[in-house]
Amino acid sequence: MLLENLKGDIPLVIFRPTIITSTYKEPFPGWIEGIKTVDSMIVSYGKGRLTCFPGDPESVYDVVPADMVVNAMIAAIMANANQTSSETIYHVGSSISNPLKFPLLQKCAYQYFTQYPWTDQKDGKPVIVAECRGLKSMASFHRYITLRYMLPLQVLKVVNIILCHAFEGTYKNIERKVNSILRLAKIYKPYLFSKNMYDDINTEKLRNAVKKSKHEENVFYFDPRVIDWEDYFLHTHIPGLVRYVFK
Repeated sequence: MLLENLKGDIPLVIFRPTIITSTYKEPFPGWIEGIKTVDSMIVSYGKGRLTCFPGDPESVYDVVPADMVVNAMIAAIMANANQTSSETIYHVGSSISNPLKFPLLQKCAYQYFTQYPWTDQKDGKPVIVAECRGLKSMASFHRYITLRYMLPLQVLKVVNIILCHAFEGTYKNIERKVNSILRLAKIYKPYLFSKNMYDDINTEKLRNAVKKSKHEENVFYFDPRVIDWEDYFLHTHIPGLVRYVFK
């Protein structure tokens, strides 16, 4: 509202990308800086810290590679540069055109880290992962955590005290993993059970405008429909995370 009142004759463009993942092509496939939304779960899982997680199997993870975001932004600037008093909102994502669901992400993470286990730098041993157990509600997640981890952890705490902290290392390690899972679940709860789908009709119009020039379409590509999510996560995104983010 404030921008609308103050913009005058300048075109107003609101650009809203969804969860941004590693690059699809440029400057090279899989490039990424830092840990993004969905990556926290992948990193924790690959390091053996995540064995279960809540998530509606029908929920859509609205993700888009970083280079597609940049290309769409440049195309939006070009398309609106000569407009006056225009107001356009671009939702840049994949939930409508090429939805990604939670089970596929679980499957890809399991396949990748089974074939290429991460090596723990502390002891030099590969981390063996099991299939991440998906829990369909927060209630079932908290029940599972309580029965599988919290109660045994309390027993270990008492035993550790009685035996003069003989199991201090084991206790701290399990406690750290449990707290990590709980923290991630709390942070990403809005995404894990979201049924939101973002209308990208303006972005589709922008794509169609770019397609009029084959040269520009090759340079400024941002159509998520070309992405095979399984291939992308197995051969581009997760390898990129391992190369640039894992420490």
